Amino acid sequence: MSVPAAPPGQPKKAATAAWIGSALEYYDFFIYGSAAALIFPTVFFDESDPATATLLSLATFGVAYAARPIGALFLGHYGDRLGRKKIMVFTLILMGLSTFLIGCLPTRDQVGTLAPVLLVICRVLQGISAAGEQASANSMTLEHAPSDRRGFFTSFTLSGTQGGQLLATLVFIPIAALPEDQLLSWGWRVPFWMSIAVAVAGYVIRRTLDETPAFTQQTESEGVAKLPLAVLLREHWADVLRVIAGALVASVSTIFTVWALAYGTSESVGLSRSSMLWVGALANLVALAAIPLWATLSDRIGRRPVFLIGAAGSAVMMFVYLWAISTGAYPLVLVLGIVTFGVVYSAANGVWPSFYGEMFSTRVRLSGMAVGTQIGFAVAGFAVTFAAQIAGPDGDDWFAVALFTSALCVPPVLAALTARETHRIPTELLGTRTPRTESDRERVAA
Repeated sequence: MSVPAAPPGQPKKAATAAWIGSALEYYDFFIYGSAAALIFPTVFFDESDPATATLLSLATFGVAYAARPIGALFLGHYGDRLGRKKIMVFTLILMGLSTFLIGCLPTRDQVGTLAPVLLVICRVLQGISAAGEQASANSMTLEHAPSDRRGFFTSFTLSGTQGGQLLATLVFIPIAALPEDQLLSWGWRVPFWMSIAVAVAGYVIRRTLDETPAFTQQTESEGVAKLPLAVLLREHWADVLRVIAGALVASVSTIFTVWALAYGTSESVGLSRSSMLWVGALANLVALAAIPLWATLSDRIGRRPVFLIGAAGSAVMMFVYLWAISTGAYPLVLVLGIVTFGVVYSAANGVWPSFYGEMFSTRVRLSGMAVGTQIGFAVAGFAVTFAAQIAGPDGDDWFAVALFTSALCVPPVLAALTARETHRIPTELLGTRTPRTESDRERVAA
């Protein structure tokens, strides 16, 4: 039985809601990364030992990634039972509130060790929210999209993610330029307070979305799985492993966004906060254009080759980019940062929403994407902490960090090489090993 087409305009509406929601959600998520690299070592940790304070601050960045697999189990289960829409609204409200609370936290000077404890709790809530955001938004857009344009429409979720990262960077540029006393007393709180708009905007934007035709048909014809996770592990365990391995490519993003920022502004390199933040801003601006272009290409030639370009290319480009930072030559850093993150990494980043989502059937798609990606992303989140240790006591061994990041790109390459190509499979047949009828086989061949 073929899935009925979405009502006119609904695919664009779903893609737009995914873009705006992801931008708002990941604005919250990435302002934390900037603050963890630039502000929190002084505000929440013992500044008498700067190296340890930076390491602990970067570790709190990774805490959210550790919480994400737990959130994925919970949100994936209810997303496959109750629908994509409810999870999309819930995740935005939770992210907005938890981020606002970070801006209200007392500092170490005010309450001692309680300050970093409260920071970690809020960061855990951010991680739980992020666990369901991309999986629900990707499922929503994929199941609304025409079969021959799933790559393009699902890429809007990741374009929104990059848009949120761009917005977070642009907000932090003037904040980072404040005098030191104002920055550390009240300035750093402003970007977090602004996130209260996320809860309001998320509710307004997403409450009007229709549930997807694929999920509605699944509910009416076969019903939902009582235990989606059990079905997922029984029928799709190999693809879950592929998604976990593929999601490790996100290490490129976390190293670029957080560790490279801290390294570039360290005493050994000496670039200013604002100049390094502009590298991220312009790289994300380029990514906004590159992501849908790579995704459109994947609708023509397939998901695997485009993903491989991004994963293998990023492994090489991280050496070049971190070397450029070590030279302190800002024009070189700017150009190579844009190429590495804005262009090359965008190939993998733009295609994974469709590539991963098409591995699973409708009844377990949200669980499969949430569980698989969040386990992989958990490793990617703590890649920053490992990088800070690998970089040595002075934090300047960029080659070791580049080698470590490149090694984390190997599993994504292997995952893509062993995955099925799915860009020509009709939506209702995704996640099935073989077409059920002769007509189904003809549709796949076409």
